[in-house]
Formats: sequence, C-alpha cells, structure tokens
Amino acid sequence: MATSDRITLDPAVRSGKPCIRGTRITVRDVVEYLAGGMSEDELLVDFPSLTRDDARAAVAFHTREQNTDSSEAGGRD
Repeated sequence: MATSDRITLDPAVRSGKPCIRGTRITVRDVVEYLAGGMSEDELLVDFPSLTRDDARAAVAFHTREQNTDSSEAGGRD
C-alpha cells in the first residue's frame, strides 16, 4: 500500500491539509479518531467511503510526518 496513492494535498480541499483521496476526510481526523479509542472497524462503519487501507495509509503518513518533524526539530539546537 503506497500512501502516495491514498493521501492527497490539494489547496482547494480542507486548506491543503493531507486528505484521504476522493474525500474531505483529513489524515488528522482519522488519526484523532483512532487515538481517541475508536477501533478501525468503527471508523469504517462511521465513514463508509474509507477503506481499511485508507485508514492505515493515514496512520503511516501521520507517523512519517511526525518523525520528519521530530528529526528537523532535533537538528535546530
């Protein structure tokens, strides 16, 4: 599963925030629901336009972005 096939950044959609392709659902929305205790199955029921691979791509994208931000922050000392 390539996250680049599932995550889009379009300035005209949600102010350019990373979204699941073909939706207005942001990566952050997905991650916050899951972090808040929603199961992947519950997420898919509440958002029928999402697939399991979409949810996993959102988590992978978010993790990669967080790791990139942390690396850059560590290099500013």
